[in-house]
Amino acid sequence: MLELNVMIEGQEGLSWERWQRLARVTEDGGFGGLYRSDHLTGLFGHPTRPSLETWASLAWLATATRRIRFGPVVSPMTFYQPALLAKMSAAIDQLAGGRLDLGIGAGWNEMEHRMFGIPFPPLRERMDRLECGARAIRALWRGTPVTLEQPYYPLVEAQSFPVPIGAGLIVGGRGERRTMRVAAEFADEWNATRVTFDEYPRKLEVLAGHCQAVGRDPASIRLSLMAPIVIGRTRVEVDARLARGREWFPRVPESPAEWRAQSFLFGSVDEVVRDLQRWQALGIQRVMLQCLDIDDLPAIELIAREVIPAVS
Repeated sequence: MLELNVMIEGQEGLSWERWQRLARVTEDGGFGGLYRSDHLTGLFGHPTRPSLETWASLAWLATATRRIRFGPVVSPMTFYQPALLAKMSAAIDQLAGGRLDLGIGAGWNEMEHRMFGIPFPPLRERMDRLECGARAIRALWRGTPVTLEQPYYPLVEAQSFPVPIGAGLIVGGRGERRTMRVAAEFADEWNATRVTFDEYPRKLEVLAGHCQAVGRDPASIRLSLMAPIVIGRTRVEVDARLARGREWFPRVPESPAEWRAQSFLFGSVDEVVRDLQRWQALGIQRVMLQCLDIDDLPAIELIAREVIPAVS
């Protein structure tokens, strides 16, 4: 069974009204979860678009839904001190009855850091901070006293209560040398994006190598994919959704050939189902369907009615 989830870019126009509609259609439609990005402003030249604060939106979701999992994919470590992130996520996971997934990454968008005065260290330091932050979060979630001597985020006999009851830790990114090593050591789930069908088997080999180095069974890490999707019953619907998606995200490909070259999900229901089954055959267990137009609830409902049954 392949689990499908809704994923939206929360910085690109997300308001409370839109979030409430998305939660309802995701829960009612049989999706596994609802996930969102964690950014402070629109990333594509529209800083006046609503950008509902991530953790406030997740706290609301914890009590407004009953079944779906949810979380940030991903919260950049540059935004958060990991001890506070561990505590926030544990509290919301408790509130939700164990349904939170905490996705973390190293941070990548220099523009928003500069805009809001948030330090944006060189890549090597950001990766070091991701590793140290993941180690600290994992340790604090255990609830036992922990001392960590590490260059960033050291802990001294630290404990944090309440501990989560069902939260998972997702590490997102495709970097083979550092990001995937962090996933191998600390993550419950590794989430990949912007990777093709042909590239993915190599990524799994790299992940297995890192797991061997840290003494972990690769099968203990859930594999997920975040992929943009444009779907429709007819070519006219598909073309219209692509045009609308490009209004929100001008950088996404403009032709079907380009979408397929990047192994994104594009086309009719049958075409999307075929590609999802191909990802499943490669080992993917969950897919975060990156919906470019957060107002297009009919597209999400189409996926719920015709795609979920076909891949379940």
